[in-house]
Amino acid sequence: MNPAPHPRLASLAATARTASGEAFAVSRLLLAGKAALAAAIAWYLAPYVPFADDEYSYYAPLGVLVSMYPTIADSAKAGLQAVGGLAIGIAIGLAGLWIVSGPSPRILGVAIVVAVGVAIGGIRAVGTGRDWIAIAALFVLLLGANDAGGFSVSYLVTMAFGVVIGVAVNLAIVPPLYLRRASTRLTQLRDAVSDRLEMLAASVSDGTPADATAQRYLEEILDAVSSDVREAARSRKAHPLARRRRGAEQENDGRLRALHETVRQTIELAEGIDALPVGPDAARLREALSEAVIATARAVRVPLGDPDAATIVSDAEAALARVVEAVPARNDGRISPWIRTAVDLGRIIEAARPLE
Repeated sequence: MNPAPHPRLASLAATARTASGEAFAVSRLLLAGKAALAAAIAWYLAPYVPFADDEYSYYAPLGVLVSMYPTIADSAKAGLQAVGGLAIGIAIGLAGLWIVSGPSPRILGVAIVVAVGVAIGGIRAVGTGRDWIAIAALFVLLLGANDAGGFSVSYLVTMAFGVVIGVAVNLAIVPPLYLRRASTRLTQLRDAVSDRLEMLAASVSDGTPADATAQRYLEEILDAVSSDVREAARSRKAHPLARRRRGAEQENDGRLRALHETVRQTIELAEGIDALPVGPDAARLREALSEAVIATARAVRVPLGDPDAATIVSDAEAALARVVEAVPARNDGRISPWIRTAVDLGRIIEAARPLE
């Protein structure tokens, strides 16, 4: 058996790989290119937008940025929410201008529109538009004093135009469909769980406690991969090829459910291993359990479509059965810690069965 890497080093290396992959992934670079193109188009066409003054053309690229999300559905949703938040903020800003038009000092107007904008920004139904309410209100109050109506209309219309350009470019140029990326991330999670099981096998054999750092890393990567799978599902919405890839989404969902159970049981397995007896009397059982954990790690690591998957899972079940048979009977009516560990391992093996 190859020596397992130190858990802390493995966690740091995995974190570095994840950060690099997220920043320089093809999908992220493609999104950056589309955002750049859409911003340029919006900037060029903004002077021709009806009802808007061309001096406010810089709001069009900003509209692109607020709408440029990895999926078409998220782009459209965020864009609409941003425009809605802007409209609310503009209304608050106009009310603030009315207040300072009298004897009230401008500083009072600033305080009022910011307070009201931040308070209304707490409404969750506004979504990402919440972040723009106070900003829009403050802009209207401070920048639109000389021409409140013209500035407000130009601000809203130009931003909305940028949103439309952003969504259109996102849809027209290689519309994102992240099902394959989600599948890759699921494979990375599968391999991470298998690595963790190999570490636990070493802990069983050596009689050393399981490392808590590796446990936290496993939970973190599960959360990250779950988010990627959900994003992949959202990417199907409004996508022209969505119907053809329905099977891939179902496959990802099935793998995520299985791996979620595998991670949960692996964490419980680690806790159970720490409670196992040590000493010469437990050496034989520890060795058998270590072999069963290694066999389970192999079953978890089996790639999709592997013709030997069923055989590898059967080998893991056989190794686990040898552990159960070797556990001495107890007369006190309590469940043996060996049996508790065997139950956790059995659930991992069951989750590792090939998807039907």
